[in-house]
Amino acid sequence: MNYWIFKSEPDEFGIDHLAASPQQTTCWDGIRNYQARNNLRDNVQKGDRVLFYHSSCKEIGMAGTMEVVKAAYPDPAQFDPDSKYYDAKASADNPRWYCVDVRLLEKFPRVIPTKVLKAHPATADLSIFKQGRLSIAPVSAGQWKAVHALLP
Repeated sequence: MNYWIFKSEPDEFGIDHLAASPQQTTCWDGIRNYQARNNLRDNVQKGDRVLFYHSSCKEIGMAGTMEVVKAAYPDPAQFDPDSKYYDAKASADNPRWYCVDVRLLEKFPRVIPTKVLKAHPATADLSIFKQGRLSIAPVSAGQWKAVHALLP
């Protein structure tokens, strides 16, 4: 099993949206960064655990955890001309973008702020702090445990 951080803006799709989804499961789509896409397509597997990170909002930080319930498959939005994620260069024979399905495991009692994560030695070097625009990034098992140790 691998561990990941998936970032999302809660105004667009936050942990509360996931909690309200049927069976608390949804497609994690809209990834349009090549490095994040490569992580998603090549490395994220069914059964992996994911930290859900809220970004670009009032309370930036870890909001909860998810499990990958379906490994990478072509993101359907890339083929839909009405979608903001449409990609005219993508085709069914040669998809450019991928998504996975995730299920909510836990919504944290409160968001663990980035300030707290950066102040803790075991989480200060999380990959998202090194490459801020990367929305799918690996974390170690130790970092996964350290984030949970910060819960109230």
